[in-house]
Amino acid sequence: MDKMIVDASHAIDDIPDGSTIMMGGFGLCGIPENLIKALREKEIKDLTIISNNAGVDDFGIGILLEKRQVKKMISTYVGENRLFEELVLNGELEIELCPQGTFAERIRAAGAGIGGFYTPTGYGTIVAEGKETRSWDGKNYVLELPLKADYAFVKAYRGDSVGNLIYNKTARNFNPIMATAAQITIAEVEKLVKPGRLNPDAIHTPGIFVDRIFKGAKYEKRIERTRLRS
Repeated sequence: MDKMIVDASHAIDDIPDGSTIMMGGFGLCGIPENLIKALREKEIKDLTIISNNAGVDDFGIGILLEKRQVKKMISTYVGENRLFEELVLNGELEIELCPQGTFAERIRAAGAGIGGFYTPTGYGTIVAEGKETRSWDGKNYVLELPLKADYAFVKAYRGDSVGNLIYNKTARNFNPIMATAAQITIAEVEKLVKPGRLNPDAIHTPGIFVDRIFKGAKYEKRIERTRLRS
């Protein structure tokens, strides 16, 4: 089944205001640049974004925050975005901070159909407030529920027209699990090929999890913070 879409703009045609969207990436590595820009251009608002990080002030999710299109962020690391901090402190943006390992497992659980899991991470901290806790063998645990979304935006290096995806090195971060945890998964790829051209043993996300795919354009691939030796 051919799942090719012309471009990012067409891929998000049916996304309404108020949607919950997962966005792959770690820092600025492996983020769905084209899809984020398309959201900004269409001015879709009141979004709940599930992402490891919040981009930077003028790139990635940062450009959606700039336009006040995001209502809530569920994230683990947000320290590189000054605007994000301002919006949270001013009460313009809701934030749910989640330990990174718990964040990953909550997404994986959603994709695997798991109703919830217990983890010792966060017990006795604000992370556990309002959550069920239990003890086994003298150790305390917090109940965490799965994280799922209406849409997942993932970015891959290679893909074929039926949705099979291969990620490049570090871009294989949150993208694979997010692709399994949404009602509709939209993939943008750097190189799009015909079915049969990808090595089956190298595929990270099988096409069964992908609903739409398109070839992205003009990737900037910025570095979040440059470190140079003196």
